[in-house]
Amino acid sequence: MRAVVQRVRSARVLVAGGAEEARIGPGAVVLVAVRRGDTAAEAEGLAGKIARLRLFDDAAGRLNGDIASVKGAFLVVSQFTLYGDCRKGNRPSYLDAAPPEEAMPIYERFVESLRAGGREVRTGRFREHMVVALENDGPVTVIVERDAAPGGGAG
Repeated sequence: MRAVVQRVRSARVLVAGGAEEARIGPGAVVLVAVRRGDTAAEAEGLAGKIARLRLFDDAAGRLNGDIASVKGAFLVVSQFTLYGDCRKGNRPSYLDAAPPEEAMPIYERFVESLRAGGREVRTGRFREHMVVALENDGPVTVIVERDAAPGGGAG
């Protein structure tokens, strides 16, 4: 699995017709993609890592605070295009991205795992065209990956 995590002051997701699907104040937007062969173990591991990321300023202005320390929320948006391979030609190949029927339960497990411990998590709509509006704070943006280890375990 792969995620792009952006610290935000606020963010929202609009769906068909401009209807607002979700909104958060301070927190993080998580664009997440499922790779072919990913399992619940990768979803749980990635969610745990992201929940503990220290992306927020402490009293000294250092990036030592996690989402809980700022009473922030997550806005999770599925984004299969994170597995776009641009090495050949000009049109990305999405062969590494899991097909929707494989990706959806893993994505849902990721969201459930991120909610563990009482964290506030809002989401976009899986497989829908969305407009994501955000006010990046910092900017602070990181890429987090969790791949299956040889033999099927999480790495």
